[in-house]
Formats: sequence, C-alpha cells, structure tokens
Amino acid sequence: MAGAGVTTHEVTMKKTILSIAALVFLSAATMMAQPRAFGVSGSGGSPDGTQTTDPATLAAREVTFLTHLLTLSADQQTQATTIFTASITAVEALQTQITTANTALVAAIKANDTAGITTQSTTLGSLHGQIIATEAKADAAFYLLLTSDQKTKLDSLKDGGFLSPGPGFGFHP
Repeated sequence: MAGAGVTTHEVTMKKTILSIAALVFLSAATMMAQPRAFGVSGSGGSPDGTQTTDPATLAAREVTFLTHLLTLSADQQTQATTIFTASITAVEALQTQITTANTALVAAIKANDTAGITTQSTTLGSLHGQIIATEAKADAAFYLLLTSDQKTKLDSLKDGGFLSPGPGFGFHP
C-alpha cells in the first residue's frame, strides 16, 4: 500500500490533492470551451479559432458538457438545449446594450460629464443584473429537469463552482 516512510494519511492527502487539481483543470478547460456550462461565460471560440456566437451551437456545447457530467437523458438534453438557447439569446441582446453603455460611459468620462457617468453606470449595473437573473432562471429551469441523483451530484459540486452566486450564476471567471 503506502511506500516506505509514507503514511496512509499522506497517500490519502495526495489522492485528494490530485482529485482537486483534476477538478480545477477540468473547470478551467470547461470555462474556456463552454459558453455558460450551467452558468459559464466563456469565449465562445471554436476549435478552428473562429468565434462561434450562434446561441444554438453554444447551448449544444453546454448540454454536451452537462450530459457528460450528469448523464442526461435524450429528453433532458432536448429540454436543456431549448432552455439554454433562449437564455444565451437573451444574454447576447443584453451584451449588445452593455457595449453601447460602455461606449457612452467612456465618452462621459472623457467629457467629465458626471451626470452621464452616473446614468451609464446605473444602466450597466441594471444590465449586468438582468444577465445574472436570466442565467439564474435558466439554471433553475434546468435544475427542475434533473433526477434526484443528478441533483445530488450537481449539488456536491457546489464548492467547485456550480450553483455558486456571483457575477453571473455558477462558473464564471
């Protein structure tokens, strides 16, 4: 079992550390490859280096990740794809508004327009709040689709990033 001079406790600790490292690596790789995997915001890039912004493609990637993680049934995959496609579409519309508000904020800063700064900052806060709500509602709808075993598995990953409140729900860089 344990080698000379290595205790069982040390072996257990090494296994735990390796497991955590593997989870962190998987999480980081997932964040880069997935748009929102249960709340993931990512680059949306495809393997050939081009940007993929089609909501259906992004949702399909998310559902693929969740299927591997939770062994989703075909029916769950179909419903999850619908949920996440709608959410991603709504978030993309909000992102467009955020870009416009950011441009206006920069102009207000350069003009020392304090009222404009306040207005654009408030607008940006509201838009970010809408994104959090949109993603959280999609996550809630998805969570309802899960079996009790799948919920238990997902809940056990809470400290790994799932269902953790923050800027944008779930895994977020």
